Amino acid sequence: MVRPTPTLRISALVAAISTLLIGLELLSPFPSGAAQAPSPLPADHLFDTHHACIACHNGLVTPSGEDVSIGFAWRSSMMANSARDPYWQAAVRREVIDHPEAQAAIEDECSKCHMPMARYSANVNGGSGSVFAHLPIGSRDDPQDLLAADGVSCTLCHQITEEGLGTEESLVGGFRIDETRFEGERAIYGPFEPDDGRLHMMRSATGFRQTESTHIQESELCATCHTLITQTLGPGGVVIGELPEQVPYQEWLHSRYREEQSCQDCHMPVVAEPMPITSVLGEPREGFSRHDFRGSNFFVVQMLNRYRAELGVQALSQELELAAERARRHLAEDSARLTIEQASVRGTRLEANLLVENIAGHKLPTAYPSRRVWLHVTVRDGSGQIVFSSGALTPDGLIEGNDNDADPLRYEPHYEQITNADQVQIYESIMVDRNDVLTTGLLTGLRYIKDNRVLPEGFDKTTAGEDIAVHGSASDDTDFGGGSDRVHYSIDTSRAEGPFLVEAELWYQPIGYRWAENLRPYDAPEPQRFVSYYTSMAASSGVVLARSSVRLD
Repeated sequence: MVRPTPTLRISALVAAISTLLIGLELLSPFPSGAAQAPSPLPADHLFDTHHACIACHNGLVTPSGEDVSIGFAWRSSMMANSARDPYWQAAVRREVIDHPEAQAAIEDECSKCHMPMARYSANVNGGSGSVFAHLPIGSRDDPQDLLAADGVSCTLCHQITEEGLGTEESLVGGFRIDETRFEGERAIYGPFEPDDGRLHMMRSATGFRQTESTHIQESELCATCHTLITQTLGPGGVVIGELPEQVPYQEWLHSRYREEQSCQDCHMPVVAEPMPITSVLGEPREGFSRHDFRGSNFFVVQMLNRYRAELGVQALSQELELAAERARRHLAEDSARLTIEQASVRGTRLEANLLVENIAGHKLPTAYPSRRVWLHVTVRDGSGQIVFSSGALTPDGLIEGNDNDADPLRYEPHYEQITNADQVQIYESIMVDRNDVLTTGLLTGLRYIKDNRVLPEGFDKTTAGEDIAVHGSASDDTDFGGGSDRVHYSIDTSRAEGPFLVEAELWYQPIGYRWAENLRPYDAPEPQRFVSYYTSMAASSGVVLARSSVRLD
């Protein structure tokens, strides 16, 4: 009598469970009631929605009791909701209104990374990506609409091959998917070596084959969609230039972090304990990465939660609350430090240096240019009354004293010294069009007139390429360099009595007031909806990254 080996017994059990789950429709790639995926899949059916993966990759709890379920963490992230993002939808509509001759090209370009599976499939079939044809999210059960709604999903990222990663061709959504393999042989890349039993189970349940490859953990994978060079359009939709809309990967390459940490190290931190990556017969693995994709856009996550029904959001409210809290905690712990240095009272003036330190692996803030970081500084006299305030955030989302919030044609310069309340140190990028007029239109912006976002450690501004260069007076500020900026405050205290309390806060806003307000004139559903959302939530649009205070006699 021949006894089955443990491997054969496991394989048989895996196959049986797989067959049972499929029969119960727990692994269906489409939600209940939606169009079912044909079997076998046609050669050009390259993707499935997250429903193909969520059954086995949920129910994941660390030995210490933390729930790190991949599906639940992912579906409350901005990756999962990239197509539902109301700000993105409003921005695309604005660009189409501004440049109607280029609508097809704009929708194709903007869907590359916000609806990547639907766009890639359309491109393979000789078509182009669309945005508004797939809206509103969740209104149809067409397979391509479901792929569009799934945003940046499992079978997109885990099918990207290592072909060309890190090259210029791979950027701006230039990732490659192997289009030659059929169902059962399509590779799903991961960092772990699978065994035969689990290979059989996953192929039976999803039609994909686990394939070990470490490129899934490299920054170059993230760079494919997080490097965006937009084409500037002139009259008639003619291309007149290019703008580095967002280039955090290139900023990282020019910092010391390129030798120390990848994008995934910070944004998909590893679970400290060995644990299974699947709830079905999973074995403990070292180095399992969380899939919450923690970033900085807590504000839109809050918006997705408040207006979940209108936006077709699938994540539960408590999941979105947790995602927003993770983002705020990530910002508070892993982005910046603030120190008040050399503070003193000299005669009738209070003098202080503020040191802002960037501890992130890219500029602070980075990526989409609607983001801004700024200093809010107050001085109180001996009775507790405010005698100086610069940079307070109002309930409407404006920064007090900021010229750009008050007037769309003006902006705050970079300051080395601040002497009055109307001066605010704001770390931001400001664009101008071909006529040197300030703009928040990405396809109208031709160049940056200001970019004083705080540089990461090791960043040499004198050798930085044009795409990541410092622009404006910060380029000549000797206190503005790799890793930090130092700002001197000189405040008149002649009408006040001490002791004085100096309080400094470093604030961050994912969507600055001007970027929202400039959508107001566009008479279309998406911009008007977003402006109404922003107005209702502006009071919670900012968060404090770091604080420091000192009392002076």
